[in-house]
Amino acid sequence: MDERPTRARGGSWWSRRARSFVDAGRGLRWLLTSQPNARIHAVATIAVVSLGAWLVLAPIEWCAVLLAIGLVWTAEGLNSALEALADRVAPEEHPLVGRAKDLAAGAVLVAAIIAAMVGLLVFGPKLLASLA
Repeated sequence: MDERPTRARGGSWWSRRARSFVDAGRGLRWLLTSQPNARIHAVATIAVVSLGAWLVLAPIEWCAVLLAIGLVWTAEGLNSALEALADRVAPEEHPLVGRAKDLAAGAVLVAAIIAAMVGLLVFGPKLLASLA
């Protein structure tokens, strides 16, 4: 069972905020250690940020790239959360649970495609110019 502290445990506003950051960190750790696609996203994130540093992106380009990265990570986290909750609520196969999981996975795919398009728009011209 999850040992997360609840509001009933009280504490100051600051201690509750600190616990919420600890909870979020635990969620990110679980995402990275248990979800193979999150590890792929981590490698892609490192590669994209490294490439952006090498190509010296403009601030607006960094904004686009970081928003795209955030979109993918958010979609992956929500997809994983939905899958975990669905597995707890309905461990047996059910068509509506399967549909919900497929929809969430589809949202991750859309986010990844959009991120790839942003990457092409930002990095494509710079990479072509560096080859010439």
